[in-house]
Amino acid sequence: MASLYTAHQADEQGVIHYRDEEHGTWRILIERQLAALEGKACDEYMAGLARLNLPLDRIPQLGEINAVLQPATGWSVVAVPALISFDRFFSLLANRQFPVATFIRRRDELDYLQEPDIFHELFGHCAMLTNPAFAHFTHVYGQLGQKASKEDRVFLARLYWFTVEFGLVQGDLAEGNEGLRIYGGGILSSIGETAYALGGVPVLQPFDPIEVLRTPYRIDIMQPIYFVLPSLDALYPLADQDIMAMVGEARRLGLHAPRLLPINQAAGKQAS
Repeated sequence: MASLYTAHQADEQGVIHYRDEEHGTWRILIERQLAALEGKACDEYMAGLARLNLPLDRIPQLGEINAVLQPATGWSVVAVPALISFDRFFSLLANRQFPVATFIRRRDELDYLQEPDIFHELFGHCAMLTNPAFAHFTHVYGQLGQKASKEDRVFLARLYWFTVEFGLVQGDLAEGNEGLRIYGGGILSSIGETAYALGGVPVLQPFDPIEVLRTPYRIDIMQPIYFVLPSLDALYPLADQDIMAMVGEARRLGLHAPRLLPINQAAGKQAS
């Protein structure tokens, strides 16, 4: 798929110059998403967001993000074109480098953009990369993907989708929403999916890696199913299991039939 966007290039000092309109788009996105996430994002995300201290009035420079991530977990962000190959993606993660396409969506695509922009990457993912368990899991995932076959990568993509992108975690049961909290960047950066994920419509299942690897997904609809981790620290033992053996078992068992969404949810995704 060809990108409709062109990533900005940094100048000789490593600074990316955005237009005033692009800074304005960032301001709209971050202000409304901060309000939407109140009481819904996991504590680890909120702690990471506080450490990042993202500006509200402008798109941050990647160096500002790295000044927080590197001492926290050894991760950094790296500017990439709008779309990159799977080889490049896995290689970056294996080296604790998170790819960030340095463009921001147009105003007519505020609610939904199929390809990840800088708001999705920085606001959705980077706060979680300050968390050691999440950072460790993402690093191991990159190492596995780097060595995996093309066929196995298709299964691994489901593991990433239902954790890093669209993962939920059990929180404090006294805090409402049955204690559920969001840690996946695809939800955290999306005004529509934030409300939908905890709104009682989708199916919620306890996290089981084999089930995750067998569950199809689509990128252009609200997710009909989410998998719930008991805690973020559960990512440590998950990363240390033989995930490729699980991929083999999932391939042997085969995929589940895709779940159908209610008509009003299938009509149009409002997410990032």
